[in-house]
Amino acid sequence: MNTAYRVLFALGALLLLGSCSTDDPDGFNGFETVTITIDDRDLAVAVAETEAQRSQGLMGVTDLGGLDGMLFIFGETTETGFWMKDTLIPLDIAFFDDGGGYVDGFTMEPCVEDPCPVYRPSGSYRYTLEAPAGDLEFVDETSILTPPR
Repeated sequence: MNTAYRVLFALGALLLLGSCSTDDPDGFNGFETVTITIDDRDLAVAVAETEAQRSQGLMGVTDLGGLDGMLFIFGETTETGFWMKDTLIPLDIAFFDDGGGYVDGFTMEPCVEDPCPVYRPSGSYRYTLEAPAGDLEFVDETSILTPPR
C-alpha cells in the first residue's frame, strides 16, 4: 500500500473513531442547542422537537457537557406522561403550556426495574424542560418559559 492510501486509511479511521466519541455532551448528536428564558434566567438547552428526538431524550446521558437541560417541544398541546427508562441521572421536569405558563413539575429518579413509573402533569402542556435534579428549584407556578423563536 502506498503512502497516500495509508494516509487516507488513517484519516478515515480517525473520522470513524471521532464519530463514535463520547467526549461531546453525551447523547446530543443531532440535537440543536438554543437559549431559552424562564423568568429572568437564560438556559442553554438541547431541543427535542421530532418524535425520534423526544423518544431519545436524555436516555443514556451522564453529563450534559455544559448544557442546562433539554427542551421538549410538541407540535400541539398534549397530556403525554414521561418516564425514566434507560435514563441514568435524576432529573427535574417542568411542564409549560402554549403561552409558556407553568403547568406542573416533578423530580424523577432513574428507573431501575420495569415497569417504570410514568410522570403525568396535572394539565395539558406544549413544552417540557428536563434538567439535572435540583437545577429547576427556582421554577414555580408563577414561572414563564420564553421558548426559542
